[in-house]
Amino acid sequence: MIADETMPTTLNEQQVMMLRLLKKPLPEDDFKQMQRLAVQLLAKQLDESVNNLEQEKNITQEDYDALLNNHFRKAAKAH
Repeated sequence: MIADETMPTTLNEQQVMMLRLLKKPLPEDDFKQMQRLAVQLLAKQLDESVNNLEQEKNITQEDYDALLNNHFRKAAKAH
């Protein structure tokens, strides 16, 4: 992986702990399984965040349908 500007320059305590746990390289299959588990966890957290936002802002399926069916340029031309 190539470092870029978006990577933090310091690690938090959890990141350091994970690096310690993974100090010894894993077999490729085990590493891929850990990647999948991490992605599943992050996806679950994202789903929960979106659900909370939808409830907080009272966003419904009809709102999504309206966004899907009304192109932003069409709405801009109406003004």
